[in-house]
Amino acid sequence: MADTQLDQFLEEATITAEDPSDPTLGRDSLYGLYTSWCLLHQSAPQPESAFWAVMKTKGIHPGRTRLRMRGPAAADYILASYPNLV
Repeated sequence: MADTQLDQFLEEATITAEDPSDPTLGRDSLYGLYTSWCLLHQSAPQPESAFWAVMKTKGIHPGRTRLRMRGPAAADYILASYPNLV
């Protein structure tokens, strides 16, 4: 996965939580957000193992991401995760 794709995903679909006590994205949610972002950009998501390998090079580790979701990919992910909301 190209770093530019991951950088674009992080820029468009995430924001860093300012308060350490704020809830943040866990492993499954961050990868799910990524797959939603890929769907909206009409690109095939990378396997989860490749995704996390690149995320770790950026200092983002499962379980302590300090990231929150935002933007169109967040809406898509939430609606896909909770279909009864529609």
